[in-house]
Amino acid sequence: MSDHPRSTSTPSDRAGGTAASNASELASPVEDQRQLVLALIGICAVVMLVALDSTIVGTILPRVVGELGGMPLYAWVGTGYLLASAIVIPIFGRLGDLFGRKHFILISLCLVAFGSVLCGISQSMPHLIAARTLQGIGGGMMIATAFAAPADLFPDALRRVRWQALISTSFAVASGVGPMLGGVITESFGWRAAFFVSPVMAVVAFVMLLIYFPLLKPRHEQPPRIDWLGGVLLALAVGTPMAALELGFSSPPRPALGLVFVVLAAVALVLLVWYERKLEQPMFPLRVLEPRESRLLNIVGVMTGAVMFILIYYGPLLLQVEVGLTPTEAGMILAPLVACIPVGSVINGRLFPRQSQPQRLMVFGALLLAIGCVGVMFLERGSSMVFAVAAFGLAGIGMGFIIPNLTLFMQMIAERRDVGVASALIQTTRTLGSAVGTALVGIVIARTSVNAGIQAGMVMAIVFCAAMMALSQRIKMKNVRR
Repeated sequence: MSDHPRSTSTPSDRAGGTAASNASELASPVEDQRQLVLALIGICAVVMLVALDSTIVGTILPRVVGELGGMPLYAWVGTGYLLASAIVIPIFGRLGDLFGRKHFILISLCLVAFGSVLCGISQSMPHLIAARTLQGIGGGMMIATAFAAPADLFPDALRRVRWQALISTSFAVASGVGPMLGGVITESFGWRAAFFVSPVMAVVAFVMLLIYFPLLKPRHEQPPRIDWLGGVLLALAVGTPMAALELGFSSPPRPALGLVFVVLAAVALVLLVWYERKLEQPMFPLRVLEPRESRLLNIVGVMTGAVMFILIYYGPLLLQVEVGLTPTEAGMILAPLVACIPVGSVINGRLFPRQSQPQRLMVFGALLLAIGCVGVMFLERGSSMVFAVAAFGLAGIGMGFIIPNLTLFMQMIAERRDVGVASALIQTTRTLGSAVGTALVGIVIARTSVNAGIQAGMVMAIVFCAAMMALSQRIKMKNVRR
């Protein structure tokens, strides 16, 4: 009997095989334990860079807008990054399954570092948005490879779960430091200096992975081929809905242009499904979405991303504009939001093996997240800082119960050959949700006021949390031993 948790339908159930072959499949491809640990530390450095790249910008954006102008473009700094990430994550998740992940993750580090330098020398909001979009391409490649890489190093899910705690902690520590670090650097050296943190981190991660991460070549029955048309259709299906939302309904409104993008998205999606069914090596294997639980997990992923980035991107704006805090103070108040994610993750990891229906942990996490969002919604000038810290911290703990389980459940459901694209899919839906959430709140702010937009965002987040609770309860996962 294997010791790792699994869903009721796994590749091993369908494929069968001898005990010896199963043991061989579950053995790590790296026998040297020192190299294995150092390779994982390199992955942790990449995950930390992803977290810093996402969170450090939120605190400094109010200062950036103050110098460069362009409040109507505020949301696009986040949306451009998230949109680019959402487009490339599934593509490079699949390419990693076909050709291996090492080269892609090294290229992604170079793109993120170069994009960050361009952000630091930006002279206008359009320039900054373009640089952040380039960073988003690198960030998407990074997410697609980094979150799937542990499955390459640890094919045995039991060992992988143990090491995922280190990855979650790395992400959370960097996320917690990001807002405060952004505020401190902005006040001490100016907002431009904050963008030069990522290149330094990228150099460290690049050296670690170049030396210690193994060059693993996936085995295929047939030589892998790139489905270029499928990649284009997938990019259109993911990117055009967000473009429709941002360009069609921003201020001034362009409903005709928005309708064009909506139609383009629908056509691309239909063609993608039709075309991918015909291929033996599709860019997006539709079998990943065949299980009902997989579809529900990705819907929850969209809502999780929306709630998380509404808090991350507009929390600093709320604290600085409405509550009247400095960037450093805002960063310190916001830090518990992401610093408490590992707290929830660790508790979730402790409780997971004891749950006959582990999806209940996600329901509990969504409840905590909703309570935290209610607390944030009531923050105003003169509010207790202890109350503010508690509200953001509770939301972070709630996310700690949701985010790790989204990836873990998807990996448990997917076939071994699809682990990369399945992991990338849940990251894509979370990223797409992040883009939708930030764009919707940005539209309200552009049309009304900062306070009205943030209040609308908090209401939206609470509604999403309620929906996440209902959907998570319907995700029937069984935590059994085989």
